Amino acid sequence: MTALDPDARSSALKDLPGWKYDLAYDALFRELTFSNFDAAFAFMTRVALTASRLDHHPEWSNVYNRVTIRLRTHDCHGISARDLELAAEINTILAASAPTQS
Repeated sequence: MTALDPDARSSALKDLPGWKYDLAYDALFRELTFSNFDAAFAFMTRVALTASRLDHHPEWSNVYNRVTIRLRTHDCHGISARDLELAAEINTILAASAPTQS
């Protein structure tokens, strides 16, 4: 597994609405706000099942209705194709989850 170079990373982010590059962590980043805790937790459960299937797990946190996600491949010390795949899957899950803002 190799880390994406900056040009490939920038290009890939164009196809991942809502995701940003977090320079401090060298990671993809997204923060979401849901209508309540139940909606946030339901979203996280769906992502957890997907992450297990892909064998690639996010760094994330949840405070009431907010979920923050960082995607980074530790094996290559940066962002890899695995992070892009999980980010795209998360966007698909979001389309069905209806966060109040993203």
